Amino acid sequence: MRSLVLVDLFAEDRAHEELLAPLIRRIAEEERISVEVKIRSARGGQGRALEELKLYQRSLALGFVHTPPDLLVVAIDGNCVSAARKRQEIEQRTDRSLRDRLVAACPDPHIERWYMADAHSFRCVVGETPNVGQKKCERAFYKMAFVDAIRATGCPSPLSGIEFAADLAKKMDLYRAGQEDGSLKDCMDALRSALPRHKQGGLLPLARQRTDDGPKVADQPL
Repeated sequence: MRSLVLVDLFAEDRAHEELLAPLIRRIAEEERISVEVKIRSARGGQGRALEELKLYQRSLALGFVHTPPDLLVVAIDGNCVSAARKRQEIEQRTDRSLRDRLVAACPDPHIERWYMADAHSFRCVVGETPNVGQKKCERAFYKMAFVDAIRATGCPSPLSGIEFAADLAKKMDLYRAGQEDGSLKDCMDALRSALPRHKQGGLLPLARQRTDDGPKVADQPL
């Protein structure tokens, strides 16, 4: 078993990537697990991320991915259809042999809500308390609340706040953030559950298996 847990991350855009990658590393560090996070897709929206996931699985089945992941994280917004439904959609698009190493990260409704989940740490990092209020599903509501909080500081923000992602992931009170946002708690709980299985050697490495229907990914000893 490798001492380093390999994590492949598929995200719908850079805002997801910049927050999720350091958050995965932080949770792994708290669990005393060494990880390497590789960004497989982080541009082009949900459709692009899911298409890249499909192509990736095909490449994995054909043996073009030389180092298969120990953990597969797919991050797309719930978009007000509920995080549970989005997780189900991701699971349905994931080969059965990969599902035991899948973590679906689905902000409900949008990723900016996760950035602001712990208002205290947000103020410490950014310098302004976000005006979030009760959960809303209006399109771009959380994005605008996020951008407004950044602008209120009077500081230039060339990346519309994404440049604060790493510091927010580091400073965030994860318990408080999870209490504030259930979809974030679900994601963090899933990571804490999945990561130790690899540390303990609970999953076998992936190997290729050819069937009458063509190559597929299978869990079997190499």
